[in-house]
Amino acid sequence: MFRLSPALIGPVLAAIAITLFSLNDVTMKFLSGGYALHQIVLIRSVVGLALVLAVFAPLSGGFALLKTRHPGLHIARALCVLFANMMFFMGLAALPLADCVALFFISPFLITIFSVMFLRETVGLRRWLAIAVGLLGVGIVLRPGTSAFQLASLYPLAAAFGYAGLHIMTRHMRETENATSMTFYIQITFIVATVLVGLSIGDGRFAGSSDPSMEFVLRKWDWPLGSDLPYLVVLGFFAAAGGYCISQAYRLSEAALVAPIEYIALPMSILWGIMFFAEWPDFFAWTGSTLIVASGLYTVWREHQVSEITTKGAIRPQPH
Repeated sequence: MFRLSPALIGPVLAAIAITLFSLNDVTMKFLSGGYALHQIVLIRSVVGLALVLAVFAPLSGGFALLKTRHPGLHIARALCVLFANMMFFMGLAALPLADCVALFFISPFLITIFSVMFLRETVGLRRWLAIAVGLLGVGIVLRPGTSAFQLASLYPLAAAFGYAGLHIMTRHMRETENATSMTFYIQITFIVATVLVGLSIGDGRFAGSSDPSMEFVLRKWDWPLGSDLPYLVVLGFFAAAGGYCISQAYRLSEAALVAPIEYIALPMSILWGIMFFAEWPDFFAWTGSTLIVASGLYTVWREHQVSEITTKGAIRPQPH
């Protein structure tokens, strides 16, 4: 019987997670013209929580896994995910799918910067140069100061900050917490936050904005059409199953094996954008995306190389 080696489990789980997240993005963009963002996220989170309680918790060892001695850390991590999701989905409402995903991939650079700030890690010239190349790619995609620039482009950049915070929190918590509890507390936080937002502005009193991103947030809650219910339900599956798989991937395998897999989201987003939304990336999008992905992959590879040198003690660790 075919069995995956332990080293491959993490990358395979990551590939599954990224595929689910990519399909989640397509579905969210499809629904962004008819429903409020917080309403979609609430329905998605209720379905996701049901999946955690009915499937993941029993299969992982029971509901005892949901207990934690660090509820504050779980809430902080979940708020990072909430912020990242909301910002990214606001960007999706106005931007081509591939552009949104490409801009979001500044997250490896932010993770590097945060590791210096919060984890006291040392970063040398080559990784700073990689960050500079990646930021050049961001500038090419954004094209600030030209008529091609859109304010909505700042939303996936903001989302990357939230994702970087999530990654730092996961690295901090992975020795004491499990993937099921991490997914559970994310869904609970999403439900509480979106209910509060819905009670505050869900009546549509601020709706009517000409900006598609803001209208996605301010739109009135409406009872979903029967034809849209399957999409809303499947969003919950994508989010919960994807969140569980990516948490397990980073818990079971080295980050150097898992992180590069996340970059399959970009070719997927290009494919989905062409297939479902007739969005063909232009020259600037291709060029900027290439620089972002290349520098991000180099950052991940370089971090792995230095980590191995430090762990093995083969030579004195040098700044990288």
